[in-house]
Amino acid sequence: MDKAIIIFAKNPVAGKVKTRLAKDIGDEAALKVYENLLTYTRNYCEALHADRFLYYTDFIDENDEWSSEKFEKQLQTQGDLGEKMSAAFKEVFLKGYKKVLIIGTDCPGINASLITEAFHQLEENDICIGPAEDGGYYLLAMKKWHPFLFEDKSWSNPILLRETLDACRTNLQKVAQLKTLFDIDDINDLRRYNEEDE
Repeated sequence: MDKAIIIFAKNPVAGKVKTRLAKDIGDEAALKVYENLLTYTRNYCEALHADRFLYYTDFIDENDEWSSEKFEKQLQTQGDLGEKMSAAFKEVFLKGYKKVLIIGTDCPGINASLITEAFHQLEENDICIGPAEDGGYYLLAMKKWHPFLFEDKSWSNPILLRETLDACRTNLQKVAQLKTLFDIDDINDLRRYNEEDE
């Protein structure tokens, strides 16, 4: 298999996930939303023809719903989000994969066909990005490890996507962009998702 998916997931613990959402609906309800997103993410990832690497934030859970036969379980490194993602990409590329992408677990609009499209875009492009409405991105795919994508970036900031695209241009990388999607971060996002899902 020459393709790999990196999934960054927080360990589902009440009070530690979806904290912005929890301010409006409470820790337990926010945890339930997050667990539903985890289940959704796991299901579409299992349908993909690629190897899967699940990176936890705090500890590796060998007994959760993510099968160790389908997902190779790892632990995120220390540092900011960029340092964590860079380290994960480096680790996976060192295993010999030709195309690697990373996703989180907050975006209900991602599906198997969109990830397949991202891999396909790497046939003609160096990098593929899935833009998020908040100015970040929900997916990042590449054919080799590019540390510049993760250095000196404004993480969790509305200018992240712009900074990333600027870095790609500076480093002469050809970039494809997928459709723009939204993450579920707060009560307004949740309401929007529930309305669209009806």
